[in-house]
Amino acid sequence: MFIDYVEIKVSSGKGGDGAIQFRREKYVPKGGPSGGNGGDGGNVWLIANENLNTLLDNKYQHMYLAQAGAAGGASLRDGKKGEDLEIFVPVGTLIKNLDTGEIMYDFTAHGEKYCIAKGGRGGKGNSNFATPSQQVPRWAEDGKPGQEFNIALELKLIADIGLVGFPNAGKSTLISVVSAAKPKIADYPFTTLEPNLGIVRYKEYRSFTVADIPGIIEGASEGKGLGLQFLRHIERTKALCFLIDASSETYQDDIDVLMNELDTFSKEFIGKKKILAFSKSDIIDEEKRDELLAYRDERFTAAPMLFSAVTSDKVRELLDEMWRLIHMKVDD
Repeated sequence: MFIDYVEIKVSSGKGGDGAIQFRREKYVPKGGPSGGNGGDGGNVWLIANENLNTLLDNKYQHMYLAQAGAAGGASLRDGKKGEDLEIFVPVGTLIKNLDTGEIMYDFTAHGEKYCIAKGGRGGKGNSNFATPSQQVPRWAEDGKPGQEFNIALELKLIADIGLVGFPNAGKSTLISVVSAAKPKIADYPFTTLEPNLGIVRYKEYRSFTVADIPGIIEGASEGKGLGLQFLRHIERTKALCFLIDASSETYQDDIDVLMNELDTFSKEFIGKKKILAFSKSDIIDEEKRDELLAYRDERFTAAPMLFSAVTSDKVRELLDEMWRLIHMKVDD
């Protein structure tokens, strides 16, 4: 099950209380103070793991609490530090404070660690407060409370190329042909109900990642269809490939609607590099092929591609164009 958004509460451990203790020793008033310090509370860490691709593990546990520090003991024995709590999340997870709206951290690489809640400091025992004028302190510090946060974990897939298109435009078929990903494919809209990430094994040991984003429809940026649920996954991609059904009689309107939905959702899409590819070239005649190949739109970086994932016609050329787009500078 693909889960890309969860809300949880994290709380670090409380510091242990300092001890009020006295040792029995000759010539030492009242035996002398010997209360040890309390141990610090455990921290809460978030750690990015590339082997995870969903937040499913975090969906059913809403509270994460690190261990409290142990109280101080007699004979100057300090309490044990509370154990840290580690929460593993997929690479691409964004951490947001639900109470303030602040983005606390953004994981972009495997192994990244972030201490989201620092454990409370342990209290000092009464041995720390002895002075020449106060040789028998009968007080100690309480441990400090830990930190507590209500947070949202929001997963955004990290991919080189994001495939954008209406339902049934051929995105799933293409990603199944060029990578090992095996998305569900059928001849009806909304076959893909969750994003798919595929690794394309390019020539000479090169590779890049392609994200198949579930079909966007008019009004998606306002929540229609699959709506906002998956548009966020396009934000991290380096470039976009617009897939348009070559047999569509309204391909210009299709392009305009997709552009408008992305721009409405986030202005960051305006500056992203984009290519246009017409799919299903095997089901159109020569006149339509010539029309589409002659199409020009300055919003794209090059002339349109025309391919068929079913017959593999021009798929290699499309991958070449994707590779060029990934490594092309914005000003090129």
